[in-house]
Amino acid sequence: MTRVAAVDCGTNSIRLLVADADPATGELSELDRRMKIVRLGQGVDRTGRLAPEALERTFAACREYAQVIRELGAERIRFVATSASRDAENREEFVRGVVEILGVEPEVITGDQEAEFSFTGATKELMGHDHVAGPYLVVDIGGGSTEFVEGGEGVRAARSVDIGCVRLTERHLVVDGEITDPRRRISSPP
Repeated sequence: MTRVAAVDCGTNSIRLLVADADPATGELSELDRRMKIVRLGQGVDRTGRLAPEALERTFAACREYAQVIRELGAERIRFVATSASRDAENREEFVRGVVEILGVEPEVITGDQEAEFSFTGATKELMGHDHVAGPYLVVDIGGGSTEFVEGGEGVRAARSVDIGCVRLTERHLVVDGEITDPRRRISSPP
């Protein structure tokens, strides 16, 4: 068994999984799973940049995760970053911070890669069960993007679009830096 850690840093949240991986089968035995809302993508849609306070929230979570990874003795770490990191012109600041804290360079993946990972994660347990035979349609709604993926034994078609909950909230529900009641926004004249 190899002890591994995986970090998934999205536009809204950052997740950690530490597990023992069986090299022969690829089966995972979960040891620790965590998730924090950090809103790394705060303002990225509007400014094109990762905000200093969003970076600090994300780095604080990375420091916590680094401690867990050390305590559990993970031998390998994979860090994947998605929409906000893809879109931000100052992504190198994010990359440097993660390297400094965790000692691993984050992979800033494409929308197509994100779609494939989403599909694999969502369908892995279904494969090989006759009563839930494919094809499957997976819709992964994230903070900065949404992936639509169709497939069976593998991905047949995938599309990643820049529509996510953080992005849409900031475009349509934020007034003067505050999230407004959508019913008031809809019923109020412009």
